[in-house]
Amino acid sequence: MGEVYRKERATAPPGFFAAEADGLRWLAAARAVPVPSVHEVTDSSIAIDFVPTGEPTRAAAERFGHELAALHRSGAERYGAPWAGYIGNAPMDNTPMDDADAPTWPAWFVERRIQPYAREAMLSPDEQRAVDEVCDRIDELAGPPEPVARLHGDLWSGNVLWGADGRVWLIDPAAHGGHRESDLAMLALFGLPHLDVVLAAYDEAWPLADGWRARVPLHQLFPLLVHACLFGGHYAHQAATAARAALRAA
Repeated sequence: MGEVYRKERATAPPGFFAAEADGLRWLAAARAVPVPSVHEVTDSSIAIDFVPTGEPTRAAAERFGHELAALHRSGAERYGAPWAGYIGNAPMDNTPMDDADAPTWPAWFVERRIQPYAREAMLSPDEQRAVDEVCDRIDELAGPPEPVARLHGDLWSGNVLWGADGRVWLIDPAAHGGHRESDLAMLALFGLPHLDVVLAAYDEAWPLADGWRARVPLHQLFPLLVHACLFGGHYAHQAATAARAALRAA
């Protein structure tokens, strides 16, 4: 066994590190993008492989684009996951919905990802109206049907490690079955080195549906609402701006 990295948090909410461990193991099972192995998990800690880091390179970005497409394409049985999730410090409801109630991603996305955080985000009336309109028009905004993808779920640049081995490693997942454009939109939210190379390689490996760039704000609405719940401030405004952009793109 190589060097181990241990994260500890005495006040971790129930299931916090278990969700991380379940997500890492589930992503690893796809044998696509490398993730650290889990060595031990308790209520207050997790021990995983230490990943030596290097510099971002175009070669690593291109490989990552191909591998991320393979990860997504490995799929999931249903939207959600069989474990209670977290995204950052926020609980995330991964409960699947019965096919009779929500046979498609749009309905699941509204019920499990948009509405719970919009209720907690302290949006102004105008901001709330924009989010509500997205929910009302979700079938129109969502684009063509996609197979259920195996998502990292919190794929911002801080959870992307450029390894010393020349590969990209993924850490700190909020893993679940969802829409593949959600991971790609998260990569763009806070910026990533060589993102254009990653996206081009991804599209080469598994071509994206027409109009996917116009749907980026729709998929960014969820993480922005989460940030509004956790940090307040300008994130509520950013979430409403994303909602309005998604509506204009329709």
